[in-house]
Order: sequence, then structure tokens, then C-alpha cells
Amino acid sequence: MAEIIARVEQLIGSAAPFDPEKSSRRFTIGAPDAVLVSAIGPLLRSIATAAPNVDIGLIHLMPVPRGGAIGEPWQQSLEMLERRELDIAMLPLPAVSPRFEARRLYEEEFVLAMRKGHPLAKAPTHAAFARSQHLLVSLSGEPRGFVDEMLAKRGLERRIASTVPNFMMALVQLSGSDLIAALPRRLVEHHAGRFGLVFVELPFARKPDTIRAIATKAAMKDAGIAWLMQVVVGSIGADRR
Repeated sequence: MAEIIARVEQLIGSAAPFDPEKSSRRFTIGAPDAVLVSAIGPLLRSIATAAPNVDIGLIHLMPVPRGGAIGEPWQQSLEMLERRELDIAMLPLPAVSPRFEARRLYEEEFVLAMRKGHPLAKAPTHAAFARSQHLLVSLSGEPRGFVDEMLAKRGLERRIASTVPNFMMALVQLSGSDLIAALPRRLVEHHAGRFGLVFVELPFARKPDTIRAIATKAAMKDAGIAWLMQVVVGSIGADRR
């Protein structure tokens, strides 16, 4: 029954005209908090200007733990799109299935963040990096991430002294400790001054993540969601820093 109702709503939405200046709809956008706090400002300003009565709900998305869908850490988020619990998701995905439409927003790199005065900032070698106490953003609390995989290729390990469930908490913890963390460049650039942090390049090369705005192709038939996608790409995709 729920699936039938969702399909009816999609058909109604796709047939109904959408006037952003007059609409009072509410849309829901999901993304990792690093994307939300780094890029949502330009989007909300664009929406407020073009559609002053449109409301936006933001949902924090994180990849599933390793015990979940192997190789598909964002599968739950994609399923939320298909259930229409989200209108648009902004995710670090290289590609999506034909059921979805994806628009490139920007390339995201990771940097090594730490408090001002941290000794590692002067010499971020592989060995010094591995010896340091690390902070990891992990929703499940599992103490392993992409950095551990890259260290393992070099025969190195690290100590993850603490995990936190989101990136903003990571900034707070770094500011008052000797912990270090690999965090998205945009997030750190925007908030380093506020939290008293500095950052350096990672001591090994890593391919950037492509952040994409994603919606189902069925949802894109809805004139309102098609408009929202256009605004997302126009505001966030053009915001380089």
C-alpha cells in the first residue's frame, strides 16, 4: 500500500506545476555533516531568495558499518531516496545505478588536521603520522577507516585513541587535545580559525572523492524536485571554497 501511495504522489507531483516564488513545499536533503556544514550556506541563501516560502529539512547521512552492505556504504541513503524519505542526497559516490540521476558538485580531498602548535605539523612523515594518537569519525565506533588501509600497504599501523560520530565533534576534540585526524579539506578550511586548528597534506596520496547530488529519476519528474536539483548544482557546484 505504501508503495502505491508513493507512486501516486510521484505522478501527482510530476503533473503539478511548480512556482518557487509561490510554493510553500518542504523538501528534504541528506548528506554527511561535513558536506552540510561546508556547503549548505550558499544553497539555503539561494532557496531563500528564489523561493521565500519553501522549507528545507536537512538529514545527516553516514556510511553503513563494514558489517553492512559490503562495497556499498551508501546503500541505505540510496534506499531512502527510493522511498522518498529524501528528495536529494549529496554523497561521495563515483557512480550510481540507472535508477538515479547524479550531478557532480565538487571534488573533496582529505587533509591532516590538528591543534595549532602540534609538533606533527612541522614534520608529517609516515612514521610520525603512524606514531601519533588519532581521532576517527565513525558512526558505529568501529576504529578503522581508509587511512588504516593505506598505512597497511606500507606495513604501518596507527593507534585510534578516540572515535566520534560526526565531523563537527571531531573539530571540537582536536582543538583541545594532541589528537590528529584526516578530515575533509573544505570542512577544515572553513572552520580551522574558529577551532584553533591547522592542517597539512596527508603523508600519502589519495584520490579525491567526487561529491554528487543524487535523486531518483522518478523523483526528477516532479517539477519541484527538478527545480531543487538545479538550485543545488547552481549554488554548491559553483562554490569552490
